[in-house]
Amino acid sequence: MMSTASHTANTVGQLQRKLATSEAENERLLALMAKKEAAWEATKATLFEKFRLAIERQFGPSTEKYRVEQGDLLINEAEAAVDEDNAVATDELAADESAPEALPPARRRTRGGRVALPSTLPRVEVVHELDAAERHCADDGNALKVIGEDVSEELHVVPARVEVIRHVRHKYACPRCENGVQVARLPAKLLPKSNASATLLAYVATAKYQDALPLYRQSQIFARHGAEIPRNTLARWMVQAGERLTPLIEALRRQLLQAPLIHMDETTLQVNVEADRPASATSYMWLQRGGPPGQQVVLFDYDASRAGRVPVRLLGDYAGRLVTDGYEGYAEVVRRNGLTHAGCWAHARRKFVDAQKVQPKGKTGKAGWALNQIRKLYAVETQARTLEPDARQTLRDQKSRPLIAQLRTWLDKSLTQVLPKSALGKALHYLAGQWNRLTRFLDDGLIPLDNNPAENAIRPFVVGRKNWLFSHTPSGAQASAAIYSLIETAKANGLSPYDYLQFVFETLPTLGEDDDVDALLPWCWEETLPA
Repeated sequence: MMSTASHTANTVGQLQRKLATSEAENERLLALMAKKEAAWEATKATLFEKFRLAIERQFGPSTEKYRVEQGDLLINEAEAAVDEDNAVATDELAADESAPEALPPARRRTRGGRVALPSTLPRVEVVHELDAAERHCADDGNALKVIGEDVSEELHVVPARVEVIRHVRHKYACPRCENGVQVARLPAKLLPKSNASATLLAYVATAKYQDALPLYRQSQIFARHGAEIPRNTLARWMVQAGERLTPLIEALRRQLLQAPLIHMDETTLQVNVEADRPASATSYMWLQRGGPPGQQVVLFDYDASRAGRVPVRLLGDYAGRLVTDGYEGYAEVVRRNGLTHAGCWAHARRKFVDAQKVQPKGKTGKAGWALNQIRKLYAVETQARTLEPDARQTLRDQKSRPLIAQLRTWLDKSLTQVLPKSALGKALHYLAGQWNRLTRFLDDGLIPLDNNPAENAIRPFVVGRKNWLFSHTPSGAQASAAIYSLIETAKANGLSPYDYLQFVFETLPTLGEDDDVDALLPWCWEETLPA
């Protein structure tokens, strides 16, 4: 009896242990299934967000301005329009009693109506008189007298006209001694062996690099005016002109490297014929911008690589402040030169705008809160725009630093509540990863809030790239970089790109080896405007 009872007890114990083991295994499998389901749901949510964002980018408004369904929360992406971006906070600043002075309300463009013609345009008067028979009174026949005049204006355009300038040089010789023939020298030309004048070269360069008009279209336009200029000829002129600009580009580079702060950015470019590289390889156009108001310098540089060695080459031993986006390729030059490296709040904000676009309509959340905080930072910058660096930093200590502290507290809490691969998670992790660079503006009144000056200067290149698509050779890309540099530098200083290019193309060939090329800098040629 005792052995039977003992055997039964052992059997029950074994069954209980097996049951406990089975239950534990079931719980483990259920937990694993729940974990996988959560991962699947997260993946599905991420893919759905990507799909919604792709639809928004394809069919949504092209502007990056985005209105939030939340009171007066208006978000303007600075890349779309910097002035509009800074103007969104005007009402808030006007109500701020601590502001040093009230800002004027933002000027709004009135829709409809006739725009007044600029007074600077030349006027040609056309006088319309009554017929001689109508200048007598119908009652008594007396001659009518002029008592006033009605003036109306219309805008008239004189189409481009292609003409040939014939340089005639008389030959002189002595009829007796016959010691030789004397003839006047030809004026110096940028391209001595071509028949292109400085005005024609400036016209073609402005049309291609400022107005994004490809050379083959320009060739067609010239043909309609009776001048057959093959596209290959126009391309050769641009390459040769870009090469001749090297001394002036180096003078601009010396000016740039003296600036206390430099903005940098880069964008892609395809070069078809390059040694040891396929035609489909991606190359890059790099941009630098800096200098005091009225002496802004914008430089484009071509390089086949996006590696960190390129900023090292471009900046040399520069030791000032550098403002960039979040690309880590600038880390090497920052480390070598001991630069003060600042980030771009416009890039951080753009990611929250994307996160807001993919959230359900009518729902407000973390993305809207972050965008509202960033809007307040830009509002402070609007107020500080005209202040000196020390006063700007004081204002930032008073108003921006508390906003940054609130944003940091919110960021630390939100990072643990959001899926890392979601649109909002990516925005939060970008903000956290760039935090030190993004907050560097708090300690230096010279550092701006974003890298928009560089992005605004590189945008014309991006627009032009959509039309001409690629450069044929590295020399063509380098020539394009030189001409883009002059055009964007002229624009940054409030000058006409065509007029400045014409001046440079006419004057550069006349300079001797001992002449100072700095005389060709925009602010040495004509009074510039503060940036």
